[in-house]
Amino acid sequence: MTQATLPDRFTATQAALELAGQSHVLAFFDRLTDERKEHLLSQIEAIDWPEIAGLIESHVKNKPEFELPENIEPAPCYPFEPTATQADEYRRARELGESLIREGKVAAFTVAGGQGTRLGWDGPKGTFPATPIRGVSLFGCFAEYLLKVKQKYGCACPWYIMTSPVNDAPTRAFFDTNDYFGLDRNDVMMFPQAMMPAIDAATGLALLDSPDSLALSPNGHGGSLKALHTSGALADMNRRGVEQLSYTQVDNPIVRVVDPLFIGLHAAQGCEMSSKMLPKVAPKEKLGNFCLANGRVAVIEYSDLPDELAERRRDDGQLWFRAGSIAIHAISVAFIESLVGGSGFALPFHRADKKVPFVDLATGERVEPQTPNAVKLETFVFDALPMCENSLVYETDRIEEFAPIKNADGTDSADSSRKIQTERAARWLEAAGVKITRDKNGDVDGVIEIQAGTAIEPDDLGACDLPGSIGPGSKTLI
Repeated sequence: MTQATLPDRFTATQAALELAGQSHVLAFFDRLTDERKEHLLSQIEAIDWPEIAGLIESHVKNKPEFELPENIEPAPCYPFEPTATQADEYRRARELGESLIREGKVAAFTVAGGQGTRLGWDGPKGTFPATPIRGVSLFGCFAEYLLKVKQKYGCACPWYIMTSPVNDAPTRAFFDTNDYFGLDRNDVMMFPQAMMPAIDAATGLALLDSPDSLALSPNGHGGSLKALHTSGALADMNRRGVEQLSYTQVDNPIVRVVDPLFIGLHAAQGCEMSSKMLPKVAPKEKLGNFCLANGRVAVIEYSDLPDELAERRRDDGQLWFRAGSIAIHAISVAFIESLVGGSGFALPFHRADKKVPFVDLATGERVEPQTPNAVKLETFVFDALPMCENSLVYETDRIEEFAPIKNADGTDSADSSRKIQTERAARWLEAAGVKITRDKNGDVDGVIEIQAGTAIEPDDLGACDLPGSIGPGSKTLI
């Protein structure tokens, strides 16, 4: 097939932009080198401009208002530890989950499109050093976990990683430099998510970041499901016989990348998509709320839940809406295929008002706005939950599985994450009979790191030669 020439591509692109009312993005085209013309045309060609035109009408010129569902109540949740009547169900679920992993029917999926900018890190967030002693990267933590899964269950767990156009090349280079952390390269697949143009809130026009580049942003974590299809990842899963996908985000170094119990509960119930939750520590903690909305599991953002519902408590003092969303899901491959097949992608778009730098079309100068000037359009993966016939929510524990690295300091920082990692390690070791020195506040007096290659759950320590005690101020690597 003959490749289209640059003039032919320009003509076709210009016609598509005119139909969408966005031909201004070619304002500087004649001044560009052929290389930069190619760059801009490639960006423009990757955008579904008829879709953008519809979203401008529905989400830019008009601002969608959130409507609280008519019938809303807390979503039922499986507890972290089973009750006496649930013990057999949990045992059977774990056995099922382990069987699915052993048969190669489970894959890991990591959403890793972000940069480490907020952490002061120059590179993809997944390359950030996360563990308290060795400084293993976030990607390295997940890779070590999957190597341990292979060792335990005798089957490689395929790993799908969604990058972004900005960090795709450096992510691939990082894996190359680290020889894929010992994983088989054929079991790791990376692909970038789609991007959406930022739209000027006043005019409805797509913004230019520079004369040769659109102002683009990722289409949200909901776009990960569509990207699985367009990248060929779903086809690869079908070829391998993968039935269930374990969805996690890249910023949490202690997440159970593949959790047999959670996968088993999800599969045993015939669920299309299931979720893990954390009990909220405050009514307005910045976590989405798992609810039953008109009989279906859904997530309502903390900012959308009325104060009277957010603050409501049960007789035992617990929050009525206590289940917070932490972006950990189990999703059936068949369900993802049902969302992305047919007439189009099913997840709704959301509007976010942001400050977006742009090029002034009249002067060619770059403008740095001081107030929100643009609309970004994104989808959320949890919006797939109400589309499920069956969906469950399973409680996890903050120390066991939630130590995200999002901020440079304070809550959800590298420092807070490393402290949680040390505390989790100490709990596991104490359960195995190791005496841990703690200070007067009950905090570990020292730093402890358990390598994923050693243990990914407490029972794995049973085969290890452990110290009898860990003294004050020590750094201990297990």
